[in-house]
Amino acid sequence: MLTAITGINWGDEGKGRMVDLLAGQNDIVVRYQGGNNAGHTIVNPQGKFVLNLLPSGIFHEGVVNVMGGGMVVDLQHLDGEIAKLREKGVEVSPARLKISDRATICMPYHVQQDGLEEDRLGDAKFGSTRRGIAYVYGDKYMKKAVRMGDLLHLDSLKPRLSAIAQWKNLTLTKVYGAPPIDFDELWCWVEKYAAVFAPYICDTGEFLDEADRAGKRILFEAQLGALRDVDFGIYPFTSSSNVISAYAPIGAGIPGRKIGRSVGAMKAYSSCVGEGPFTAEKAMTEAEKHLLREAGHEYGAATGRPRRVGPFDLVASRYGVRCQGADELALTLLDVLDYMEEIPVVARYRLDGEETSRFPMGEALNRAEPVVETLPGWRCDITGCRKPADLPENALAYIRYIEAGVGCQIRYVSVGPGREQIVIMD
Repeated sequence: MLTAITGINWGDEGKGRMVDLLAGQNDIVVRYQGGNNAGHTIVNPQGKFVLNLLPSGIFHEGVVNVMGGGMVVDLQHLDGEIAKLREKGVEVSPARLKISDRATICMPYHVQQDGLEEDRLGDAKFGSTRRGIAYVYGDKYMKKAVRMGDLLHLDSLKPRLSAIAQWKNLTLTKVYGAPPIDFDELWCWVEKYAAVFAPYICDTGEFLDEADRAGKRILFEAQLGALRDVDFGIYPFTSSSNVISAYAPIGAGIPGRKIGRSVGAMKAYSSCVGEGPFTAEKAMTEAEKHLLREAGHEYGAATGRPRRVGPFDLVASRYGVRCQGADELALTLLDVLDYMEEIPVVARYRLDGEETSRFPMGEALNRAEPVVETLPGWRCDITGCRKPADLPENALAYIRYIEAGVGCQIRYVSVGPGREQIVIMD
């Protein structure tokens, strides 16, 4: 059985906590795209963790975690992330973590180039996490990237990387006026992490193919959300990879397989990190947004940046559900709304004088204005609820309203960050 957990909106929807919840029911958890621009927050009996690269199944004994070929991997960052988990007693070994030989390495010069370009753009910046993601994916498609499997063949890698560094120096020195790459220093970096990660590198496609044939349960974990997908998201304010569930088998290394179950995660309100149009935020005053941001602790797990916030957006979410082919949904952080007397929802957009339920693309999205409907709040603490009957009637009405508005069943409702703070709906 192949299951994907993906984001419906702009990312930060609580996918990590859902993977952590469901990982124990699976044999393998796979990250299939993206890099360390992700921030998946996990709260479990071992503590609170933020994972940027590692799959969220790493906390479950007996679960194998895979970093697929669609990922981009910052080796230094991954080494540090593993070290932090080991300090907390979490086992990370080649038996529990497998890294695709086809995954692309995010080199130090990618991170440098990302920062230089954001600085050059100034007020017109894209809101990048400055972790080099766009530049390593760009090099991948220009066939000038280094892949994890190359670390197993350093003799042949060295002259090729030297030529790539010379090519990169043309941009660094002549476009940005930055110092050239010190190749000796770069090569020391490569040798250091080749020694660290060589035992983890393998053909994960073959591993997953054999596991699927053997009837193993495989869970795919996405980064970001549908509105940040490079093809279907709010371009150019997107990530540089495909985050949709249909890409999961491809990025994992088993393109001939099909997803059997797609679970979409979405927050009970809207949040967004980075630049670009975000219609929901127009529906609240600055004071209202401040209250919501503080109630939800809305600061980026990967960057620490304050997130933009607004009411739940039915228009954007319905589009995200369609992009992800969601069979069922997880509505997260419902407890954040406990303080609200009345809860606003963006029910439709007003575009050029007419109301629409269609999610527009391009410049039209900048002109879209929210049409807001208001539902009564419940004004009580729901963090102790564990079954539907425990929830206040107004909370159940809010869930039903959203379910009907996006056209997909809500199966899970999170009422807190802990693994056990979940309500499974009838």
